[in-house]
Amino acid sequence: MEYPPNNTLYINNLNEKVKKEELKRSLYAIFSQFGPILDIVALKTLKMRGQAFVVFRDIASATSALRSMQGFPFYDKPMRISYGKTKSDAISKMDGTYVEKKKRKTEEPAKGQGGVQKKPSKQVTGGKHGATTGKEPPNKILFVTNLPEETNEMMLTVLFQQFPGFKEVRLVPGRSDISFVEFEADSQATEARSSLQGFQITPSNAMQIAFAKK
Repeated sequence: MEYPPNNTLYINNLNEKVKKEELKRSLYAIFSQFGPILDIVALKTLKMRGQAFVVFRDIASATSALRSMQGFPFYDKPMRISYGKTKSDAISKMDGTYVEKKKRKTEEPAKGQGGVQKKPSKQVTGGKHGATTGKEPPNKILFVTNLPEETNEMMLTVLFQQFPGFKEVRLVPGRSDISFVEFEADSQATEARSSLQGFQITPSNAMQIAFAKK
């Protein structure tokens, strides 16, 4: 049964072996590119295993996320996404309009953070193609810094595999805050870098991406 478009997405067919906190962080990482997220609910009860709810501030963001991420391979399983059946608590507290801020104190910092991500990857343009903040020339290997302590290989793979030519993520032993991501060609790495530069992998960690030294 399909429900009318609303702010809440219901996601199932998730990998049940993933721990709850890691699952919520990973869902935030891939869905915040579509707009500000108010809440992510993932329960590990028997009835709710393999399922989660992602609550966006506005319906347009939820709709864009549903269309772009339907069937996306997440922890080796394709996500099944639909609109939620009922209004989420987060939206109810806002009386059905995101202008109303009854009790969003803890969530409010997400404003302008989750929404900072420019566009879903499918809309990436070559606007800033050759521009680099670092001094290195374009390279098929990216050097990623300012990662949160809990970063793991799967988390980064989920983010970067949406771009053509993705090959692998290489973590640095003993350093959870940095990583290397390899693509098949310089141009493909440049596209991923342009889109994900400054991406809020958590509310307090904006990724910094440079080209690795050749």
